[in-house]
Amino acid sequence: MAEFTNKRFVITGGAGGIGVATARTILDHGGHVLLVDLDADRLEQARKVLGENRVFTTVSDLATPADCVAIMEGAKPIHALVHLAGVFERDPLDPEEHGVWDRAIAANLANAYDMAVAMRGRADTRHPARIVFASSVAYRRGSADRAAYAAAKGGIVGLTRALSRKFAPDVLVNAIAPGLIVTRMSEPIVAERGDAYRQEIPLKRYGQPSEVASVIRFLCSKDSSYITGQTITIDGGITNA
Repeated sequence: MAEFTNKRFVITGGAGGIGVATARTILDHGGHVLLVDLDADRLEQARKVLGENRVFTTVSDLATPADCVAIMEGAKPIHALVHLAGVFERDPLDPEEHGVWDRAIAANLANAYDMAVAMRGRADTRHPARIVFASSVAYRRGSADRAAYAAAKGGIVGLTRALSRKFAPDVLVNAIAPGLIVTRMSEPIVAERGDAYRQEIPLKRYGQPSEVASVIRFLCSKDSSYITGQTITIDGGITNA
């Protein structure tokens, strides 16, 4: 029997490149996935790519705690929440323009908190359930042009550590911190810095969504049964270079 047979996964940002790759590996191991995204067209495309068997979709921007509760209530009992949803905007650092900061905190950090809180009481705790948050190497290296984004992703790390204590032993809470992965979100960085950025990476290439998805799958599996409160960096070595 596949490890995730009959287990339910909620994947936010589910129509993105990492979201689809994660859904694919979960499905390959027998799981059921609920993809949550604000883009209805891309959700439909994702469902066509993945097939309709054991794939469900919900259109939501996760803007309120009530939105998050409704999603989690409909998906229970939940084996894992994989929270990938977020925005990635250049920050003008303009005192008259606070929108970038507000959106970064709301769409990268506040909704992570709301989804995690909504999972309480709705997790399948016959075996420890899982939460996997998406941070970023931006919290470690800093991002000169995207300060709000870096701050929000740093907040994810603090949230991971706090909830790993609060939710133990019923839910294991970890995070991933990807570097530059080839997705639609990374296109601005590639366009801005191109080959120069790639040359900073010891492995001399950008990462693929499947390489992030495999780490997420591990964190949701029985093989990670003694891991919680951790942030795993997936960046080709750039933060250590």
